[in-house]
Amino acid sequence: MVMPNLFDRKLATRMITGTHEFWYRLTGGWVGGNILGTPILLLETKGRKSGRVRTTPLLYLRDGDDMVVVASYGGSDHDPDWWRNLADDPQATVQVMSDRTPVRAQRASATEKERLWPRLTRMYPQYDAYQRRTSRDIPVVILRPQGNGAGSDSAS
Repeated sequence: MVMPNLFDRKLATRMITGTHEFWYRLTGGWVGGNILGTPILLLETKGRKSGRVRTTPLLYLRDGDDMVVVASYGGSDHDPDWWRNLADDPQATVQVMSDRTPVRAQRASATEKERLWPRLTRMYPQYDAYQRRTSRDIPVVILRPQGNGAGSDSAS
């Protein structure tokens, strides 16, 4: 009998992500909204295969009204599922602390990435190591607020 690998990367990621999401939502981001001085948001995407809402906690950087995230997947040679979901459907929802905002995702242009990358690596220096670890160009993703109530749930 073959025992399942309980420490499969995807399974472990789902377990950690689910726990993070639970505490973040329960406390309005007071638990899980900041790790070692780095802000965290919850990104909700629609699964490209299942159509189900998927939530991923991500480090982010403010750039004016926009939020910037990095599809690093720890320097893996393939993109994270959340980025593949956004490539299929760029409409998403972001939760920062207790505020939920509809956003539209767009991959940063080369010029935008050149401007943002130094700020991102100051925030989280490991991104440089991730980029060296993989041959793919790690996407920098800009999440632009959409609609009249951007930045707040007050319209609901």
